[in-house]
Amino acid sequence: MYADRVLSGMRPTGRLHLGHYHGVLKNWLTLQNEYQCLFFVADWHALTTHYDTPQLIHDNTWDMVVDWLAAGVDPSQATLFLQSRVIEHAELHLLLSMITPLGWLERVPTYKDQQEKLTDKDLSTYGFLGYPLLQSADILIYRANRVPVGEDQVPHIEFTREICRRFNHLFGREPGFEDKARQAVKKLGSKKAKVYEECRTAYQEQGDEEALDTARALLSDAQNLSLGDKERLFGYLEGSSKMILVEPESLLTAASKMPGLDGQKMSKSYNNTISLREDAESVAKKIRTMPTDPARVRRSDPGNPEKCPVWQFHLVYSDADVRHWVVNGCTSAGIGCLECKQPVIDAVLKELAPIAERAAHYEANLDLVRNIIADGCEKAQELARETMRDVREAMGLGY
Repeated sequence: MYADRVLSGMRPTGRLHLGHYHGVLKNWLTLQNEYQCLFFVADWHALTTHYDTPQLIHDNTWDMVVDWLAAGVDPSQATLFLQSRVIEHAELHLLLSMITPLGWLERVPTYKDQQEKLTDKDLSTYGFLGYPLLQSADILIYRANRVPVGEDQVPHIEFTREICRRFNHLFGREPGFEDKARQAVKKLGSKKAKVYEECRTAYQEQGDEEALDTARALLSDAQNLSLGDKERLFGYLEGSSKMILVEPESLLTAASKMPGLDGQKMSKSYNNTISLREDAESVAKKIRTMPTDPARVRRSDPGNPEKCPVWQFHLVYSDADVRHWVVNGCTSAGIGCLECKQPVIDAVLKELAPIAERAAHYEANLDLVRNIIADGCEKAQELARETMRDVREAMGLGY
């Protein structure tokens, strides 16, 4: 019904670093060549945890968009926009909240996890509880059927799928659908009808995918059903009859292998980052002063690359020959730590050079950046309005 459409967003945290580049942006660069892509600044999401510092969001937003463009995200291939400029996100969020069981929100894994981690913030707000539903609205408003996520975000997509099924089940009706579906069940014969009903209950109440597969196979083999009855029973089985919202799938992305300067995950909170627009001198200094294998106290002491944060950078940036040179040189004390770090410095600077060049262009032309976003907001809103027309009509609001 709809072409493959990808949606992905990032909270505006300010200037991006190599962790963002290797974890998200490089994937976006690939996706924009393969799918219809929408990439958005999740500024409302930023307010769910940073509502007390809203002044940061404005500046962080433009810094982040400049970095997207500098990294190579192409506005002629992808639609870039601000979440808060497409008001339909909020309308769909509100309407979905009418049908969302409270328990579904409370069981989203990140709800309790974030509350435990961000102890310095009061997260006992309706906005924080409801942010997974806003996330669902972000996806469903564009009928995006593919959402790139890491493994930790898969439960959010499953939640969105459940919301989508529930909405379609409640509002995607033909007149007399239930009665027609029940009549069609009887045509299966008592034995098959019983199996079908058991599978339908198991799937809709417990999400039993095996039961869903069994019932689908049963319907596919049923010879005595008309095409219309068969379609009704497939819809009745999955809790819907007409697809108003599109069920998204997780597009699993590989976890970023980009470490921080201290060997931990690269993160601003650990103060171990290299930003995409960092000047060459600062980058070189940061890498030269990286900690190394503590066993190498003197130049003549042999070391173990596996215990050295610099080795993690070699795994990202160096080819097999350089890695071989590092392992041999380190374990035999044939090379010093500064020598080992030089190929990493060269590789990082080579990667950042074109990004810095593009960033300088956009920094000097901020009106161009704002125009790109304005155009993107307009395109996104057209798609969102189309969905909302169908949603309002299905919910009896199409006055």
